[in-house]
Amino acid sequence: MLEQLGFAAGPCQSDNRAVDRARPLFDSRAVSVARGRGGSLGETAMRIAVVGAGGVGGAFGAALAKAGADVTFLARGAHLAAIRAGGLKVLSPRGDIHLEPARATDRPGDVGEVDVVLFCVKLWDVESAGAAIRPLIGPATAVIPLQNGIDASERLAPILGREAVMGGVAQISATISEPGVIRQTGTFMRLVFGELDGRPSARGAAFHELCRKAGFDSLLSGEILTALWEKFVLLATNSAVVALTRLPFGKLREDPEVFALFEKGIAEAAAVGRARGVRLAADLEQRLLATTRGFPPEMMPSMAIDLLRGNRLELPWLAGKVVALGRELGVSTPTFEVMYAALKPYANGAPA
Repeated sequence: MLEQLGFAAGPCQSDNRAVDRARPLFDSRAVSVARGRGGSLGETAMRIAVVGAGGVGGAFGAALAKAGADVTFLARGAHLAAIRAGGLKVLSPRGDIHLEPARATDRPGDVGEVDVVLFCVKLWDVESAGAAIRPLIGPATAVIPLQNGIDASERLAPILGREAVMGGVAQISATISEPGVIRQTGTFMRLVFGELDGRPSARGAAFHELCRKAGFDSLLSGEILTALWEKFVLLATNSAVVALTRLPFGKLREDPEVFALFEKGIAEAAAVGRARGVRLAADLEQRLLATTRGFPPEMMPSMAIDLLRGNRLELPWLAGKVVALGRELGVSTPTFEVMYAALKPYANGAPA
């Protein structure tokens, strides 16, 4: 079911983040933007800004552009240069997409107000990117964070205003295979999103209809916090176990002593969520364990790929968040405490 939860297919894919790590996330100076259209755009086309055009943002943004939306990709470094020079390519078993030309920039001020922001930056960039994209936000703009953790919406709300921010979950396995090229593994592609207070909204309904036209699964949820936590319980556990062992799922599932790490981790994270008042189904743990058993054997979570590449990790917002909330709520998380401590020396990249 959920090979798509921020997971990559293996450690051999190229990555350009190390090259761009020292650059500012976005540039506030004004320049002209290369303009292009994916699909036919009319005067009423929904305006969408994809903030962080990596595997998640690039794949969903390209599909929406092909369906007729007016999409601008905010990217940086070699990836931005490649998109400007040759468009954005998405290679997928669902069918390849090549947007050429594609609208791309690292300067939100050139874009102006949009209808929807797909906010796809890494968790450590939430505050800085949130401040940088203020020029995109109008009175009815919907900002949909698609990060792996559970707190991106609450971190963005003080910066952009609570009314602007929705909740979102991306379910896809995709990565930048080379600058300007996104490669999707598998065919599952789904967005779950909704207002944080659960109320129905015209902007949510309009975006849901556009997603339907774009051809991928979408769910406009009245319980988006539950959806966020269901993903978090699975990903916090699996990213820690696989990163700790440096092995893909297929080499970990057959040994009952190793699989017990998945069982204990999922149970601990779910207990934390319930203690926080999140309505998680009674059978959630068994469903997530079945999902873990069903992943392709070569698959690894993106945090494990980052570890193998020597990149910075989202550890503090995944395993570290489980540990912190467990202590705050009085829930014991011994498995996560060990996994978090063992991975913490790598949180900022390979130790010197």
